[in-house]
Amino acid sequence: MTTRLTNSGTDASKNKDTTETAIPAPATLALTEQPFLKDLDPRFIEQMADCAFTTRFEPGQQICREGEPADRFYILVGGQVALEMYAPGARGAGEAHMHTVQTLYEWEPLGWSWLFPPYRWHFDVRALTPVEALAFDARCLRGKCEQDHDLGYELMKRFTQIVIERLQAARFQMMDVYRVPE
Repeated sequence: MTTRLTNSGTDASKNKDTTETAIPAPATLALTEQPFLKDLDPRFIEQMADCAFTTRFEPGQQICREGEPADRFYILVGGQVALEMYAPGARGAGEAHMHTVQTLYEWEPLGWSWLFPPYRWHFDVRALTPVEALAFDARCLRGKCEQDHDLGYELMKRFTQIVIERLQAARFQMMDVYRVPE
């Protein structure tokens, strides 16, 4: 189930195939509480709120798959998710399996692929526990970034740091997977 966040209290979604509903409280309050968005200019928070909604995932639920369109990103409000990648023949086992690269927890952002062409997920993501998250519509937010390059630059700086951290975590995990047993 997802709940669309809007500042006006009206449904921001025109898609009748969703279960999104408006919440009456201003969305900016929920966004300003997120550490990832700490010290972000209030006008940027307002712009992001226009693209935000809440969502939930059940344990074991696949949130996204590598290669699929990255049409949103999330800030976890509660729960844990696993970033996973396909590891062919890891540790000489001769068979492929999914390997957890990193586990994300409450208040962490999930997904940077929405910001960088070709806008495809780079990892599989699976809920480990019940997850509540703020979700952001990628197309909407990219449009806001095109209209306000200051917003785009601020998000680019924040997400570039996430990319560096996630790729470093993947590197360390792969070094561990393929290390030679003693």
